[in-house]
Amino acid sequence: MAVVQMDQQVYHIPALLQECMAGLDIKPDGTYVDVTFGGGGHSREIMRHLGPKGRLYGMDQDMDAYGNRIDDGRFTFVHGNFAFLQNFMRYYGVQGVDGILADLGVSFHHFDDKDRGFSFRLDGRLDMRMNRDSAHDAAWIIANYDEAQLASVLYLYGELKQSRRMASAIVKARSQQPITTTEQLAAVVRPLIKPSAEKKELAQVFQALRIEVNHEIDALKRLLQQSLEVLNPGGRLVVITYHSLEDRLVKNFMRSGNIEGRVDKDFYGRVNTPWQLINNKVIVPSAQEVARNPRSRSAKLRIACKKAPQQDEKKRI
Repeated sequence: MAVVQMDQQVYHIPALLQECMAGLDIKPDGTYVDVTFGGGGHSREIMRHLGPKGRLYGMDQDMDAYGNRIDDGRFTFVHGNFAFLQNFMRYYGVQGVDGILADLGVSFHHFDDKDRGFSFRLDGRLDMRMNRDSAHDAAWIIANYDEAQLASVLYLYGELKQSRRMASAIVKARSQQPITTTEQLAAVVRPLIKPSAEKKELAQVFQALRIEVNHEIDALKRLLQQSLEVLNPGGRLVVITYHSLEDRLVKNFMRSGNIEGRVDKDFYGRVNTPWQLINNKVIVPSAQEVARNPRSRSAKLRIACKKAPQQDEKKRI
């Protein structure tokens, strides 16, 4: 498995690497987009499958990823949020692509850098912005959201049963002094967590804030909708999720062709969808991969192929 390094530390170990390559079904002369470039692990493996005429675009909104760019004329680094995939492809004159890969996990680099504020394990500023040019960080949300908004974020994105009590504790604590560091936030919510579940629930608190800070669910919805416009017929959409809400969105979209998951059936009861599912059952890491890379434990891979127009026509005949 490829390991990308930056400043002598592991930047990221790509999850489900070979499964993603198989899912992309890479054509040597095809055009592909890795919309979550990060450490470049998935992208480097894609490059190994491309021929002289193949092209790969690696997108990332975090400029730290620029240091991992691939020195190859077939590769282009794109600094931007994948919510704007279609605009970026137009900018580069790309008419259509043969595969889109999205690994929605957070890299080792972000979790292990205390200055980025992604983890409760390291004391640092409550930042959590993937794009450091974004206006609002996690500290701003903690300071400005009302109790109901905080409870909603913790419940929806952290799936925390104690969300209301946690939100109340945060509002009470911030009235006494600003909550600006990871350790301050952890100290506020820790008394509401059973010791046996401390690591898990603190991780869920930080996950919820990160998703809100980076508008991750909205960005994912926009990516999925644009994938149908950007992919060529027969092109593959390959998505790794780590959160039940993300996975449900991807599953419903691949099944129905719309974000709502609304299933449209023809006269014979057959589902009208622009996608052909490549894996009906979600793909998860093997026990061996989890042993090598524990952070891949919650990864779920879904793959779909964009149908050619005639496929839909044949169904209606």
